[in-house]
Amino acid sequence: MILTFLGTGTSQGIPVVACDCNVCQSSDPRDKRLRSSVMVETEGKRIIIDCGPDFRQQMLREDIRSIDAILITHAHKDHIGGLDDVRAFNYILQRPAAVYASREVQQAIKTEFFYAFEEDKYPGVPEIDLHLIGNRRFEAAGLSILPVEALHYKDHHVFGYRIGDLTYITDAISITEKEMNKVEGSKVIVINALRRKKHYSHFNLEEAVSILEQLKPEQGYLTHISHQLGRYEDVQMELPSFIKQSYDGLRVVV
Repeated sequence: MILTFLGTGTSQGIPVVACDCNVCQSSDPRDKRLRSSVMVETEGKRIIIDCGPDFRQQMLREDIRSIDAILITHAHKDHIGGLDDVRAFNYILQRPAAVYASREVQQAIKTEFFYAFEEDKYPGVPEIDLHLIGNRRFEAAGLSILPVEALHYKDHHVFGYRIGDLTYITDAISITEKEMNKVEGSKVIVINALRRKKHYSHFNLEEAVSILEQLKPEQGYLTHISHQLGRYEDVQMELPSFIKQSYDGLRVVV
């Protein structure tokens, strides 16, 4: 299994528009972050987790010619905003894009991209085949996917996903013990770490590191990183040896 980080930034990305901080002005390419998304390649299949506003740019950068499924974690714009760009794959592959999402997320997609679901569609709109998922194991592109439910903010829930020995969780602020049990034994765990200061809807650096130290994967990676966390080279020096910050374009063999 190969995990590729398509984007590792928060909703604003890095650099943030009009920001003069040392992270946004950094010349280190690892400090340039598109909105968070990953690609998982295994058993001849290619799955994308989240499809944010930078989806087109990410597909071009990685020279992706086909995808088999898109899993959505939640309905915020930085995670669904690029779905219009599945049109290119519709045309090339001659099939709708298979998108797996909860009922709440599906409703948001149908509202945001209403023109793709009208009865009398305008020619050339994206073709999206929505698959309803809940908090139970499901199949996507013939692969077994285990959702991991987490809390994002108050009663707003998100899905992380475990695929084999890989677990990917983003935009979480808390995870119950029951859901954490699903993650145990993963060789690679990716989890969000927004900044150093505590946040109302995202794990901060201390909380993310604590969870990874509790779960003890072979490799832990931090994602959904804001410019408030600090420069890559500075933060990396503080982390335990098995934990790394992810960065755009990073490939990991699971």
